[in-house]
Amino acid sequence: MKKIIAILLAAVMLMGCVSAMADGLRVAMITDVGTITDQSFNQTTYEAAKAWSEANGVDFTYYQPADDTDAARIAQIEKAIDDDYNVLVLPGYKFGPAIGSVQEENADVKFIALDVSEGDLGGVALGSNVYCAVYQEELCGYMAGYAAVKLGYKHLGFLGGMAVPAVIRYGFGFVQGVDAAAAELGIADQVTVEYVYGGQFYGDGDITAAMDTWYQSKGVEVVFACGGGIYTSAAEAAQKVNGKVIGVDVDQAATIDGSYGEGMTVTSAMKGLGATVNTLLSETAAGNWDNFGGKVETLGLVGVEPEANYVQIAPSTQFADGFTAEDYAALVAKMFNGEVTVSNAIEAMPATSVTVVDAGSIK
Repeated sequence: MKKIIAILLAAVMLMGCVSAMADGLRVAMITDVGTITDQSFNQTTYEAAKAWSEANGVDFTYYQPADDTDAARIAQIEKAIDDDYNVLVLPGYKFGPAIGSVQEENADVKFIALDVSEGDLGGVALGSNVYCAVYQEELCGYMAGYAAVKLGYKHLGFLGGMAVPAVIRYGFGFVQGVDAAAAELGIADQVTVEYVYGGQFYGDGDITAAMDTWYQSKGVEVVFACGGGIYTSAAEAAQKVNGKVIGVDVDQAATIDGSYGEGMTVTSAMKGLGATVNTLLSETAAGNWDNFGGKVETLGLVGVEPEANYVQIAPSTQFADGFTAEDYAALVAKMFNGEVTVSNAIEAMPATSVTVVDAGSIK
């Protein structure tokens, strides 16, 4: 796997020389639930695909399904293909059944699927025209939880979107990181994690009310808002009491702080969506699709340098004496070298010394 990931990273260097090889490529992105301005998964994927296409003189557009159904996703995939787009970028596990449905009859179309595992395809074998990238969310979730406790937060919350594998890995990794940092500091008996899923990937009044209870009544200091636009509910509640938020998938500091208050975002647990898009489009343009098609790659740490990895915390992290940039680099090195291990199991909440209050789901 390390060899394949190394190839992925090296492929980014092809960006300047693939233009002449990209003749005939037409790239389209289909949005997941939400829009290309969601400040999260869709927007990051869209911007990466658009920027690559513009830099390499490749025709690009995007399509947005009419609703959150397999039929709507399939309809937009088929529309893109009918419009002669032959490389489709599909972000989110919900594309699994749609890919399983259309891959065989569109063997000349290449599908780049982000956060889609083979199990998401609905029992259909992965075609040679499909590449799937999944990420070790538990690792960056761990980093975020570890950092938060080292920075002095003792009452934390995890607000997940829907209880799907990627979100659960984020959450369980977060809990493990909180527990490890609390143990190192000798304060496990003083640390509590409130834990809940919203049941959706967007904020609303009900979820904001639950977050108001956390921040105002329970004394939660910082919430890891993990699930697309659900961060809006955490941020709205945090704003009322000068609380803090941890972002997800991308560096959300500019978005959250710009809308709800400077300094609100402690850090963000990130995965390399843009890097994956750049790599696969570059390799496809260079004629190297056969190295990737028909494979599911799990992307995570590729070295001891934090910024080189497919999972990391944001450069905008509010580093301080309790957790410095040097401390973060040391943690990443220990994780890469196996001195620190993080379970990716999602069947049950990890055993901890800190108190975890699992409230199930709001909806």
